[in-house]
Amino acid sequence: MNFIDFKNKIAILQTNTLGGLEAQFRLAPKMRLQYDAASIQANNPRKAAVLALFYPNTKGEACFLLTQRARYNGTHSAQISFPGGKIDKTDKNLKKAALRETFEEVGVLESSINVIRELTDVYIPPSNFLVTPFIGFVDKRPVFDLNYEVDKVIEVLVSDLLNDSNITSINMSTSYMDNVNIPCFKLNDYIVWGATAMILSEIKELLK
Repeated sequence: MNFIDFKNKIAILQTNTLGGLEAQFRLAPKMRLQYDAASIQANNPRKAAVLALFYPNTKGEACFLLTQRARYNGTHSAQISFPGGKIDKTDKNLKKAALRETFEEVGVLESSINVIRELTDVYIPPSNFLVTPFIGFVDKRPVFDLNYEVDKVIEVLVSDLLNDSNITSINMSTSYMDNVNIPCFKLNDYIVWGATAMILSEIKELLK
């Protein structure tokens, strides 16, 4: 998909009904399915926001940005994710949090980003965060400036997200689960799973 075709879809992206939990759960680990709205609320989760940023690459193809987190002693070390993080007391709302975090992590100016819409919240059990995703775009490829939280940026073609052959599963063991088959996307040879895959699943349905 070229970027002009993506921009021509924006009006539809803004108005189409979201796939919601049904779309997300196609790429959800089984442990995530144990949490309904009541149990999530009972856990009093912390609020966070992320941004799925779309832009043209050097060939004019529609891309979106993922990041690989830096390695640290924590739950989400080295994982593939969207730019974003927890809401700060200076943020007037979750959208502002997503834009601020995107600037801090990868250097994309808030003023350059056109936010298309908010997506369905995603709950992350291991860290007890309720994440609100947003999708947005910029009209030219950003010059990225990474901070200490980000190891690298990963530019993914929209056409690769839409290709069903890039959905697979992987057997994983982590600090909070052992020997579990996890549905995932394989994008640019990276395994994308968990909350990021769930958000991408909803975006994929919206784009289709």
